[in-house]
Amino acid sequence: QVQLVESGGGLVQAGGSLRLSCSASGRTFSSYAMGWFRQAPGKEREFVGAISWGRTSTYYANSVKGRFTISRDNAKNTVYLQMNSLKPEDTAVYYCAAGAVSTPLRLSLKSEYDYWGPGTQVTVSS
Repeated sequence: QVQLVESGGGLVQAGGSLRLSCSASGRTFSSYAMGWFRQAPGKEREFVGAISWGRTSTYYANSVKGRFTISRDNAKNTVYLQMNSLKPEDTAVYYCAAGAVSTPLRLSLKSEYDYWGPGTQVTVSS
C-alpha cells in the first residue's frame, strides 16, 4: 500500500515557476513508476509526465515538454514536478500517482496507476 500527498501548489503569474512535491509512504516506493496528471475544470484528467522506477527515464506530454521536469528522490520517498514558464492553460488540480507500470509505452495511461494523491491546485494568472 502506498499513500501519496502532493504539496507546493498555489497562485503564480504567467511565466513564473512552481515546484510540486509528492511524498509517499510505504517501503516499496522505489519500485513504482511515478506519474503526474492534471485536471482542469470541465476537462478530463490528463497525463503531464512520469518517471520510471529506476529514476533513469522521464516522459512528458507534448504540452509541457521543455518546461516541466520530473525527478525523484527514493531515499526521501518523494517525487518532484518542477514547472517553469507557466501558462494560464496550465491551471488545474495536479495529481501524483504510483503504479507498477510494465512498459514506458503505458506510463501515460491513468489505468496503469494504482495509487493517487488528493491533488494540489495550481492557478496561473495572465
